[in-house]
Amino acid sequence: MMFDPIIIIAILVAFALGGILKGATGAGAPIITIPVIAAFYDVRVAVVIMVIPNLLTNIGQLYQFRKTIMPRFFTVSFALGGGLGALLGTILLANLSIKTLTLAVAFIILIYISLKLIIPTWKLNYTKAKKLVFLMGAGGGVLQGAAGLSAPISLTFLNSMKLERNQFIPTISVYFGVMSLFQMPALYFYKFLNIETLIISCLSTIVLMLFMPLGSWIAKSISKETFDKLILILLSFIALRIIYLNY
Repeated sequence: MMFDPIIIIAILVAFALGGILKGATGAGAPIITIPVIAAFYDVRVAVVIMVIPNLLTNIGQLYQFRKTIMPRFFTVSFALGGGLGALLGTILLANLSIKTLTLAVAFIILIYISLKLIIPTWKLNYTKAKKLVFLMGAGGGVLQGAAGLSAPISLTFLNSMKLERNQFIPTISVYFGVMSLFQMPALYFYKFLNIETLIISCLSTIVLMLFMPLGSWIAKSISKETFDKLILILLSFIALRIIYLNY
């Protein structure tokens, strides 16, 4: 990866927007950062850069909300499934073509948008969710490893349970943190991790954290529905741009 100023600025702007989204909702930063970086550069670099921010920011959120986490069986099953899935996804990341991975990012975003629009009121009770938790975690992990985006499965699954914010945040934080821990050795094995990407990843983490308080403030200032709509519009433009440039 070259230190192109335009690429670096695009990445940092993406992380600023991702920080706002994470601060407002407790999750979802990769939904913005991965496609923006992929649109300007490379899906593999995007996935690598997101590993450290995913780990560090979620440790902070987990500590903040540690007292309201979901039951241990549910949380551990979800996170372990995600970690194993992320390993498999990283193998796909290393072996699929850049064009395939880039288009996968775009279509994953469109699926996520569709699910948000089609089933906003669908509710899954805890008894049924417990039976699905490992599979849902693993499915999201595969998407996370291969394209950096577990949201269509992981966030949709947890959102369908209608969890309170103080339960949702620590549960998804453990999930993202464990996936990062599983994925980092695999990325190193495939020689995706290097000094340049680590430096940019650390800078991106700082930007993400700096903008998270702004997201929290925005969440208090405008309705969640309005904020969600703005994010979905932004994601739609990004996904369509990626598809247009790769077909």
